[in-house]
Amino acid sequence: METATAVLRKEHEAIVKMLAVTEEVARRLAAGEHVAAETLADLLEFFRLFADKCHHGKEEDLLFPQLEKKGMPRAGGPLAVTLAEHEQGRALIRQMAQAADTYSRQPEKAGPAWAEAARAYASLLRAHIEKENHVLFVMAERMLTPSEQAELAEGFEKIEVEKMGAGTHERLHAMMADLIKEILPPR
Repeated sequence: METATAVLRKEHEAIVKMLAVTEEVARRLAAGEHVAAETLADLLEFFRLFADKCHHGKEEDLLFPQLEKKGMPRAGGPLAVTLAEHEQGRALIRQMAQAADTYSRQPEKAGPAWAEAARAYASLLRAHIEKENHVLFVMAERMLTPSEQAELAEGFEKIEVEKMGAGTHERLHAMMADLIKEILPPR
């Protein structure tokens, strides 16, 4: 079984792929190109469910409390920064959702608004993921025993089903593959 931090790093890889899709969609919208409203809805669903509810949920509900028990303070330091960035991301997702709601009626106004919020979200998450992968998770790996890592990884599986429902994780990965194929040009 993978360690808890390995599971979270693997999820980061999926999130980064979707950030690339998001940045391309933002580029198109900022250039005045039409993007299907379903694409905006799919990206929002991915980030709301996979990145926030599932991934951040695993961190906030299981990993961070475990790190606190092991002596990492919640106020100040990596946990405080991480939690603040989760909230900043949620605020940017709300801005993207507002723009997506008006996109079909006012694409010339809502497209650039969505693009601006999406670029800020992508920038935030890319930096956030770097900090988690190279600072927070490294600290966690030093603090947690192998059995604690395994227990957390087991708990992560339960969170996926409880927070998102059975099969949602797989459905979101399939949607991700479709969006990558549709939006990102082959290299």
